Amino acid sequence: MLIKELRSFFEKQDIENKLTDLDRAIQEKNFWNNRDEAEKILKKKKNYDFLINSYKYFEKEKNDLYDIYLLAKDENDNQIIKETFNKFKKIKDEVKKLEIKCFLSNENDVLDAYLEFHAGAGGTESQDWALMLRRMYMKWASNKGYGTELISEHRGDEAGIKSSIIKISGDYIYGFLKSESGIHRLVRVSPFDSGARRHTSFASVWIYPVIDENIDIDIIEKDLRIDTYRSSGAGGQHVNTTDSAVRITHIPTKIVVQCQNERSQHKNKETCMNMLKARLYEFELQKKKQENSKIENNKSDIGWGHQIRSYVLHPYRMVKDNRTNYENSSPDKVLDGDIDSFLESSLYKINA
Repeated sequence: MLIKELRSFFEKQDIENKLTDLDRAIQEKNFWNNRDEAEKILKKKKNYDFLINSYKYFEKEKNDLYDIYLLAKDENDNQIIKETFNKFKKIKDEVKKLEIKCFLSNENDVLDAYLEFHAGAGGTESQDWALMLRRMYMKWASNKGYGTELISEHRGDEAGIKSSIIKISGDYIYGFLKSESGIHRLVRVSPFDSGARRHTSFASVWIYPVIDENIDIDIIEKDLRIDTYRSSGAGGQHVNTTDSAVRITHIPTKIVVQCQNERSQHKNKETCMNMLKARLYEFELQKKKQENSKIENNKSDIGWGHQIRSYVLHPYRMVKDNRTNYENSSPDKVLDGDIDSFLESSLYKINA
């Protein structure tokens, strides 16, 4: 059944015709005139070739196994029947992985991603929750062997973080994480409450792609307000004794980016400009989809109305995605970075 669904997905996404168009572009005489664009086309072709060849391989494997199963059934060979079912299961698992790879066929899916965290109302409780969320995604990245980089951090008054930005680098990071943007809700017995009462905390996560250098984003200098300030995060004494941290505000859109992870103000400004490009690109994408106003409203109201997922540690233990209704009864594992099932269920929902 999964192989039939995969075939349907190929037809829906017009993958074979896209591959034909790419092959035609590669044959053009001036193909290598723009080396960066040529390499992007070759990378996309490699991905499509892999998807189609894998589909053909699994389809043949499935048909061969089915023939073996019919022979074993006629001969009442239960051992072969059992082995055939086990192989069917392995093929099903591999096809599912391939199907998820198919979902990541948009141009931006292959890019790295910035993750922006903000604590909601509630002081220390929400600030601690924002830190827990950041740790969850960084553990996910570490478990996968992806690279992580702390871009900025505003620590909480007693614990946790008020806000933070990290960068995760690897294959298809933005594609996997793009549906994680939204409000995340935590219910637990507070470790900061001497009365051991149950508290509900909110924090937001916003995901946007690290933009390829070849994508042209027009930024007018007079639209920017650039502030420098003394870093308050980690980085050693030198970081804290100079105004090396940089904050850039894009006045027309009110988008704010900041970086404090480098000792050099110049490097922090360069990182800020790259983040601003990414934010403006994402802004325009959302605008085209007529979703930007909803997203900006969500950012201004970190509370009950815009939750995408709930993490309940008390009185019962459950993590539930409010969009897909997917549930996991092991919140400790989820908070330790085991979020693949949530990412996959979101991809299936988006592409349903």
